[in-house]
Amino acid sequence: MARRNVLAIVLAGGEGNRLMPLTADRAKPAVPFAGSYRLIDFALSNLMNSGYLQIVVLTQYKSHSLDRHISETWRMSTLLGNYVASVPAQQRVGKSWFLGSANAIYQSLNLIHDAQPDIVVVVGADHVYRMDFSQMVNAHTDSGALASVAAVRQPLNLANQFGVIETDPDKPGRIKAFVEKPQTTPGLPDDPNQFLASMGNYVFNADALVEALHHDAERLDTKHDMGGDIVPYFVERGECGVYDFTTNEIPGSTDRDRTYWRDVGTIESFYDAHMDLISPLPIFNLYNREWPIYTRQTNSPPAKMVRGEHHSDGTAYDSIVSSGVVISGGTVDKSVLSTDVFVDDGAQVTGSVLMDNVQVGKGAVVKNAIIDKNVRVPENAKIGVDHDLDRRRGFKVTDSGLTVLSKGQEVLSPDQL
Repeated sequence: MARRNVLAIVLAGGEGNRLMPLTADRAKPAVPFAGSYRLIDFALSNLMNSGYLQIVVLTQYKSHSLDRHISETWRMSTLLGNYVASVPAQQRVGKSWFLGSANAIYQSLNLIHDAQPDIVVVVGADHVYRMDFSQMVNAHTDSGALASVAAVRQPLNLANQFGVIETDPDKPGRIKAFVEKPQTTPGLPDDPNQFLASMGNYVFNADALVEALHHDAERLDTKHDMGGDIVPYFVERGECGVYDFTTNEIPGSTDRDRTYWRDVGTIESFYDAHMDLISPLPIFNLYNREWPIYTRQTNSPPAKMVRGEHHSDGTAYDSIVSSGVVISGGTVDKSVLSTDVFVDDGAQVTGSVLMDNVQVGKGAVVKNAIIDKNVRVPENAKIGVDHDLDRRRGFKVTDSGLTVLSKGQEVLSPDQL
């Protein structure tokens, strides 16, 4: 069998409004995650580990830090024809920017024409998971379908939050209906309490995708969306297959984390995904050396925990502590500390996510918070303790009780309030 030529396209142009204020100054796929990664690292690592080394990343909104991360981190051997290329909106077919995920690929069809692939793999850039896409490509090819959608099983009560896949009872591998966020949907035959949700990952025969994109571009009644328009195009023709993510086998995975997938599109899901990482037996294991998640390595020194000036111990429990972190007499519990965070004497950080270069002053308290880069928490200040006070200081407080600070946001000291 001839080897298939595969081009991977990563959709990284979304605004990420539901992750504000973390996306106030960056694209959603560039949001830091798990101490030392960016969200896009998961999609790119999965593709690379799958053996797909010709990758284009379509960008648009606030893409500078994303472009910089890709250029500094994802360098491939050009000798072998491999690349990860960041491609911004270029107005190749008109004066409009990307009008949707499908239109982003349509406006970038030159990439497909240049690469001349047999198969196009299209993935989102803002989910946390491990997946071997080569297994999905093989299943797609064997099925004879022109398009395939990766599906993850979700509890039935979450149907109104996802694109829902209903399969054909006579042809279980074919999609009968694809419905965006319905109020109800039938359960699966083998588990009535679950349904199949779209993961936002697709495999297409290249010529069929190009034809569908041209058809979509000519329509007036479309949002030019991959899930909302292109997938239904193939479903209506009986040419769309489904790939059940639970069948995907990852080297080094465990029963606990092998089917882990989380859409981190909201502040709550972003926070919950971090909390999934820090238990002694994590729900998602970052330490699987057989399927590594790659990222840019910093030049920061090793982390250290030392006694403070009053000889109190610097301690961290059930936490991720990244390079360059110094806990000097402070206490960190159930938290994720990114590169170069400093926690001073007597400070307490609990159930929180602190991004690069956050400084927590002496005696300060940070509880159930997400603090973006370069924030200085003054001595004896409290964040996440009094939500009314947090709101008065201009911090975002979610309905679930999380306090969120944007990059470099000023925190007034107690004597300034």
